[in-house]
Amino acid sequence: MNFKKIITLFSLLLISSLIVYGYILYRDIFGANTKFNENEVFVYIPTESDYEAVKKIVSPYIQDMERFEMVANKKSYPERTEKAGRFLLKKGMNSNEIVNALRINVPVNLAFNNQERLENFAGRIGSQIEADSLSLLTAFKDKKFLEENGFTEENVLSMFIPNSYEFFWNTNATKFRDKMAKEYRKFWTEARLEKAKKLNLTPIQVSVLASIVHKETVKRDERPKVAGVYLNRLERGIKLEADPTVIYAVKLKSGDFTQVIKRVLYKDLETDSPYNTYKYEGLPPGPIAMPDITALDAVLNPEKHNYIYFCASVTNFGYHEFAVTTAQHEVNRQKYVAWVNQQGIKR
Repeated sequence: MNFKKIITLFSLLLISSLIVYGYILYRDIFGANTKFNENEVFVYIPTESDYEAVKKIVSPYIQDMERFEMVANKKSYPERTEKAGRFLLKKGMNSNEIVNALRINVPVNLAFNNQERLENFAGRIGSQIEADSLSLLTAFKDKKFLEENGFTEENVLSMFIPNSYEFFWNTNATKFRDKMAKEYRKFWTEARLEKAKKLNLTPIQVSVLASIVHKETVKRDERPKVAGVYLNRLERGIKLEADPTVIYAVKLKSGDFTQVIKRVLYKDLETDSPYNTYKYEGLPPGPIAMPDITALDAVLNPEKHNYIYFCASVTNFGYHEFAVTTAQHEVNRQKYVAWVNQQGIKR
């Protein structure tokens, strides 16, 4: 075999090796490397996770970890300091795409509404972001924060305006709270503040009253009318006598917020609580639930009328019958009591 043939053979072997190596490299980098059946999955990597922790978290979703690690090393992923977050993996992704995906923290569309207590709210949020309910509750009740922002533990629930918000999953409790405080200030525009001032109410008082309106009626188109009744009562120095506040007082006193109370009894009206508006004049010390924006705006834009009373309607379910005089209200009330008794509702 002459020298030229040796060179040719060597070249062929080299080319063949390069082709094989290139194929393997291409497969390792660009070949599908997932092993889940869903079209897409989210993986959650906790704060301060190191590379070893990341590998354990993603391993159930990756077909060949050696191929993944090879690409991760080439793309310097192990040296990346910030690995925490929520990351989207799609079926059929290759190792290169997986590593790229682990660099894109996908926000959570966080939503909440009508929570009765801070504890319930903390649990609701804790199920959607990394911060747990205890750390959230601690942040909400932080004395320095409350003092600096003009809240108390009883009324800070009014700071959280129900809506849909975008957060990174790995948001901690303090950052979540501070973002909510910012959203609260954004909600209270000059126009809304001026309307509250004309009603002789502070934003917190608007929230407290709105929470009662929210609980009284699910019909959004009726809320301005209900708000008008309560504002008429406040203006005339009449107790609000709102059943939802009594229900809240009973739940608060018993410590059981899971109980369902459909009927307020006479003994409930005697519950000694600042939330019981049958017993105490004016507004309760804090909201009895988290009012939504329609309830807040109903208070700020109440219907003007002379009604002082209202009672659930037995002919137009979901709505109420309104009255100016005690006699008119008593007729409506007796109709409702008869209907409740007929339905066998005891509690």
